[in-house]
Amino acid sequence: MICRSCGRPGTETILDLGRTPLANAFLTPEQLDDPEPTWPLDLALCPGCSLVQITETVPPDMLFRDYLYFSSFSDTMVRHARELVDGMIASLKLGAGSLAVEIASNDGYLLQHYQRRGVPVLGIEPARNIARIAQQERGIRTVCDFFGEPLAKQLLAAGVQADILHAHNVLAHVADLNGFVDGMRLMLKEGGRAVIEVPYCKDMFDRCEFDTIYHEHLCYFSLTALEHLFRRHGLVIEDVQRIEIHGGSLRVRCARADTAIRSATSPSVEALLAEEAGWGVDRPEFYRGFALRVGTLRGKLRTLLADLKARGKRIAAYGAAAKGSTLLNYMGIGSDTVDFVVDRSSHKQGLHMPGVRLPIHSPARLLEAKPDYVLLLAWNFSEEILEQQAEYRRGGGRFIIPLPEPRIV
Repeated sequence: MICRSCGRPGTETILDLGRTPLANAFLTPEQLDDPEPTWPLDLALCPGCSLVQITETVPPDMLFRDYLYFSSFSDTMVRHARELVDGMIASLKLGAGSLAVEIASNDGYLLQHYQRRGVPVLGIEPARNIARIAQQERGIRTVCDFFGEPLAKQLLAAGVQADILHAHNVLAHVADLNGFVDGMRLMLKEGGRAVIEVPYCKDMFDRCEFDTIYHEHLCYFSLTALEHLFRRHGLVIEDVQRIEIHGGSLRVRCARADTAIRSATSPSVEALLAEEAGWGVDRPEFYRGFALRVGTLRGKLRTLLADLKARGKRIAAYGAAAKGSTLLNYMGIGSDTVDFVVDRSSHKQGLHMPGVRLPIHSPARLLEAKPDYVLLLAWNFSEEILEQQAEYRRGGGRFIIPLPEPRIV
């Protein structure tokens, strides 16, 4: 395979999760008798630039044109966005003469906070159904298209450039990394800043978060891989933070190289790059240990669920998330073990999980059916969900958190 970032041939496979359906290809009741297409789900490392990536590229139109992930259904995501926006407005002194742009703006969960503070906004969102909701329900001006260098040039020709450019949990979805990052540079005003958040591959490995691997996530970033990519396109990483969102992420702040506040590496960037070199960010040996832990986790969770079923316990699952699809399909957990899945998103209720075909209901179903245990597929929002399900827990219901080791709470 040719590396998606640096173009180097000869990536090394480090994990094989078999063939799986697309993680967000939910089924209607009428589709339950139809065959589902599947694709290989293999993880590989580029020793040249340290980018971890899957080997298969599913056409973006199949994945993102009609999408069922709405960020605003998560209180944690909305709060995270509001706190970030407040900080950016204060530090960059943004106001009515500024422009805040978000790539993959979803339903306006982040840009709404700029708009409420009087900062003009522009969203870029390829999913037609989500872009429509952002515009109609939140009044967020939204361009419904895939972002890359061609769209950036169109916007630039129309006089659109950003004082603050956000790209949260989107870089991992991009097949043309180089065109995307070059487009980001074009979109930034002189003195503008870009804030990018990506799940951090080291946290994924340390916490055995294999379920964040699915076909929408083409890449899994270290700071080393980001530094190689951004510098190649005239962007300088001025600062990096490790944050807890989505099971552990990196937040980097970038600027155009011609207007960056530093020419050398900042202390935070320098420290993390050195740390990554220490644990072997470019060495396949480090990643093979992750693959062994994933196999061990599969055995432990399947054994736990089988023991509970043998004792006559009823089990449901919470979170019709993409990570839940990977976990259920890789581990072979279907209707013989789990009765149903619940999810807060009304857009998923009434559908069925890909592959395992479990029905998806509202969380109210937990109080109606009273399963003994709930497998928490959306473990990255565990604190929020456990608080929301206090009544179910008071009635004796227990949650199973699958990662990094199965445990019952």
